[in-house]
Amino acid sequence: MMKSFFLPLSLISVLNSFSEVQGGKWKGEGTTQNLESIVIGRCYEYIRIVNPSVGEKNCSEMWEAFKSAFINKDPCSIVPKDYELFINLSSHPIPPNKSLFWENNQLLVNSFAGRGRRYMSLADTLFGFFGDFLNWCGQANSTGLDYESCPTTQECADNAVESFWRMASITYAQHSSGVIHILLNGSAVGGAYPVPGFFADFEIPHFRKDKISQIVIWVVDDIKGPDTESCGTHSVKTLENKLENLGYNVTCTDNYKSVMFLLCVDYPDHPKCTLSSSAPAAQRGPVSSDRGGSWNKLMFVSFVGFLFRFALVY
Repeated sequence: MMKSFFLPLSLISVLNSFSEVQGGKWKGEGTTQNLESIVIGRCYEYIRIVNPSVGEKNCSEMWEAFKSAFINKDPCSIVPKDYELFINLSSHPIPPNKSLFWENNQLLVNSFAGRGRRYMSLADTLFGFFGDFLNWCGQANSTGLDYESCPTTQECADNAVESFWRMASITYAQHSSGVIHILLNGSAVGGAYPVPGFFADFEIPHFRKDKISQIVIWVVDDIKGPDTESCGTHSVKTLENKLENLGYNVTCTDNYKSVMFLLCVDYPDHPKCTLSSSAPAAQRGPVSSDRGGSWNKLMFVSFVGFLFRFALVY
């Protein structure tokens, strides 16, 4: 009697486990719907409109290489090297003096870079543009995508998305040259320069010192955020020291005016956005020649110039 009662309970347990594997296994969002159409479309948009200078690329081949990195594999066993073929097919030169690295301010960086018109951030490269703001993962022993759920980095670091951006970051750092720009969030919880972090772990170690003439750091506070970090303090000081110890020529500027102008478009009446301010942005390192004369005049001329560039772009 007891044995015949135990068997149905075992069967229920197995069925419950099977159900958990089939749906809701991971805590992260599933693959973005219509992923193939989106990324192939982005590829053509990039080579035809955003940056035709990269030349012809086989977008369908890029999709197949991208997909092969994670399809039919354990979603927690994807490593950066799995994307090597995709990176080889999609990589292209990054103009000198145009690289823009960042931490904790992705949307601001996207706006400031202007899709490669002002700077070329990782998201403005073909391989970065391909995957920006998307999510994806496969399933072991299956050629399909998992649209129900994907593992988060907390669940496993070697997931499809995390490994993709690690490989993309390494490639981006290796191809950057001339003056390197870094935009940090001075209001970020946890520090402007987080360690561990993508910039600390996957970009700085892959800089090619012989190709870099200077590193420029901008620490910009959120308009409505606290002034938590500045040049020469806390984690920013840690970054400055690290780069200087590696032999780089480093300068740092707080609340770089061009970025502040962009932020102030959304907060024109905020006290931080008034043109009558008498205090210029604080800068460490060499002082640029445009800081002489009346600060008010400089602010006015810069603001007019910004509006003019904005009009040309849009």
